[in-house]
Amino acid sequence: MSDVTKDDFKKVMGSFAAGVTVVTTLDAEGRAVGLTATAFSSLSMEPPLCLVCVHRNGTSHDALVASRRFAVNLLTAEQVELSNRFASRADDKFADVPHRPGDATGCALLDGALASMECEVVDVFPGGDHSIFVGRLATVSVADGRPLLYWRGGYRQLADG
Repeated sequence: MSDVTKDDFKKVMGSFAAGVTVVTTLDAEGRAVGLTATAFSSLSMEPPLCLVCVHRNGTSHDALVASRRFAVNLLTAEQVELSNRFASRADDKFADVPHRPGDATGCALLDGALASMECEVVDVFPGGDHSIFVGRLATVSVADGRPLLYWRGGYRQLADG
């Protein structure tokens, strides 16, 4: 059995700097829903796969399970407010947030994101209190900018140079 506490887990995992993303999908009525996630990773180049881990009690989890599609928006250093908004339990997280539906999935692509990708869910695995969604990339977009990072409980930015 493990002697690792929740605090131990948070400290050790928080020592790994992670890019900040907003993951979007569509609910049963076709409305955009989304969440902030740092548990995101590339998975495979052939076929092109990524994964995102979503808490099972999260407000977007069931919509992601049902829609079987999602978009990942990698945030820039200037998008801290968006990260906070999509991490909240606000009723309409998309109010006054410039975005457009993706061509492949219809999931929201946020204006000004560092990069974005639309994905079709190919597998869902249990992962403790999270579900692990594996998505096959359908479209990608990359822009210039600096990434928003999360490390040891706070937002960080890459140093110049």
